[in-house]
Amino acid sequence: MSKTKIALVTGGSRGLGRDMALSLAKKGIDVLFTYHSNTSAADKVVAEIEQLGQQAKAFQLDTRSLKNFDPFFEQVTSYLNTTYGNPNFDFLINNAGTGIYQPFLETTEAQFDEMMNIHYKGVYFLTQKAVPFLRDAGRIINISSGLARFSFPNSSAYASAKGAIDVFTRYLAKELAGRKITANSVAPGAVGTDFGGGENKNNETKRKNVANGTALGRMGEPEDIGGVVAFLCTAEAGWINGQRIEISGGIFL
Repeated sequence: MSKTKIALVTGGSRGLGRDMALSLAKKGIDVLFTYHSNTSAADKVVAEIEQLGQQAKAFQLDTRSLKNFDPFFEQVTSYLNTTYGNPNFDFLINNAGTGIYQPFLETTEAQFDEMMNIHYKGVYFLTQKAVPFLRDAGRIINISSGLARFSFPNSSAYASAKGAIDVFTRYLAKELAGRKITANSVAPGAVGTDFGGGENKNNETKRKNVANGTALGRMGEPEDIGGVVAFLCTAEAGWINGQRIEISGGIFL
């Protein structure tokens, strides 16, 4: 019987991250995930994963704060050693993030720094800390955005950071190839979640505009995304490397 695979998902307590965590569990993968502040939401996801027959553990982490990364991995590896007998895991999914909707001419340095810290700098250095514990032939999946391909007003800081993620992912694929670790980015289109104040969930005008600009004629939902991330953690996806996979229903083609 093969050894249980383990995934670490950042931002797994709600929205896309929650669906990713549940989709991974449905593939028979145990899940560790981070959450920012909502302990009750995190506990609920742990319970949902356990109901699917997999083990789960939630860890509090602010992925903007690099000083937290060493203590975070001390907690993670301590848990892994206790539960599985070694500190290693198989899949890293960099998903955690927040959004702002602000015109370029009004974007402040503080807003810019927040977007870069959580969506690029944090991902860059969290991955650096994670790779020593990632098993050979492991997988890294970075969550990008459709906004790195097409331009939608008021998203310049967020989208620029996601563009950096696409480039970073290709470098990971190249530089970690000696250990057979693959790296890909997944770029959701507009998805109806609480992200960025729930704009895509509650703004009916925007939802209609997105639906009209999407070949499949609707706004995306979290359930459209998680299964693709889980697929990238399967044996069948082992030859996919250094790619940007957009999951958007064909938006702005």
